[in-house]
Amino acid sequence: MRRRRGLVWLTGILMIAVFSLSSLAGWMVWQRQAASGEREDIRALGQKTEGGESRLAKDSFQESEIGQAGAGNPAVQQGQGMSGMPGEDGGAEGGIQPGSELQPDSQLQPDSGVQPDSQLRPNSETQTASQPQQDITLLFAGDVYLSNYVLNAYDQAGGIQGVLDEGIRQEIRQADIFMVNQEFPFTDRGTAAEDKQFTFRLPPERVSILQEMEADIVTLANNHILDFGQEGLLDSCQTLDEAGILYVGGGQDLNRARELKTIQAGDKTIGFLGTCRVYMDASWAAGPSHPGVFSTYDPAQAIESIREARKQCDYLAVYVHWGVERETEPKEYQKAMGRQYIDAGADLVVGSHPHVLQNIEYYNGKPIVYSLGNFVFGSSIPQTALLKIVLKPDYWLSRQEEQSRISTPDGMENHAELTLIPCTSSNGYTRLSPP
Repeated sequence: MRRRRGLVWLTGILMIAVFSLSSLAGWMVWQRQAASGEREDIRALGQKTEGGESRLAKDSFQESEIGQAGAGNPAVQQGQGMSGMPGEDGGAEGGIQPGSELQPDSQLQPDSGVQPDSQLRPNSETQTASQPQQDITLLFAGDVYLSNYVLNAYDQAGGIQGVLDEGIRQEIRQADIFMVNQEFPFTDRGTAAEDKQFTFRLPPERVSILQEMEADIVTLANNHILDFGQEGLLDSCQTLDEAGILYVGGGQDLNRARELKTIQAGDKTIGFLGTCRVYMDASWAAGPSHPGVFSTYDPAQAIESIREARKQCDYLAVYVHWGVERETEPKEYQKAMGRQYIDAGADLVVGSHPHVLQNIEYYNGKPIVYSLGNFVFGSSIPQTALLKIVLKPDYWLSRQEEQSRISTPDGMENHAELTLIPCTSSNGYTRLSPP
């Protein structure tokens, strides 16, 4: 009896053990099937996303990017970067902010159809913007005329060292862009303008001096570029084109005269315009079908060009020919026009024509340099200067706020440095002024 009761007890234990093992095996099979089915679901979702039929994964990324990085920011909602400048991202890399729900390393598996490397990696613009930027140096000089004094100095020395000293040439070499006012035409043709005391021109082969001077761009908007008529202007344009020197402010018609020219400096686009308010008569102004300078007697067209140019470059300099010769103080119309240019979008206004230095005004934190005077010209230039603008990397930050960035005696932000480098000249040789 005790043996039978023991056998019944042992049989019960064995049956319970068999049932438990069967249940465990079935549960393990179910788990493997469930896991396999989940991976297939994710793979299918990725395939649909790639084919454009399902937007679930893509929408979750966009909601995370805009919801976290751009909430309440109209610039992001309008398709601009966080800095407010088109094509620039001022937020975290790729637009994903800390705390974003989507974490590519943990949420998306490598076998998913959505690829973390291609979908979530910051774009090249963001990567460029996040890299340390270098200073950008712009250098401007005033009026250049290769007079007999200058040609003699050049020929006797056998090169540009007879015209510019080593200190000036070093400043030019260190600058990213160098611009001057070319106050003469390159031409062997044409007839000298009537009733004009001084008429200038140089044979086209003398453009080599500008090349040795390392001028990147010149303005032709002045009262001497048409001294020998439209032929002289057109010959100058052709000569400069062949020499690889950019020009603004004049051309074969109004469209060319008002055309913006840009130069790339690092990852920034620097823009240039040239305008003229001093010339002989109305025929000197470029028209729809005839050559001339870009007139700014009525500043409306210049203001329109500045506004358009503002959209195409990161920094805009306008070189304007204005004022009265030998006067050291700007006229009221110069002040009004310079401010209009700044209001329209210019970052810098540089003036010429007085042949002497005039003062600098800061308007809304941006400089108006009324006259740089003669740079390379005649026999004697007691005082002239190089204008040096150094744009710091911080200059480009928060541009949409239109804050002042030029360092001035008033203590504005030191994101751009303006320096006048004093020079002097005699017998066609321009050099740094003694300390």
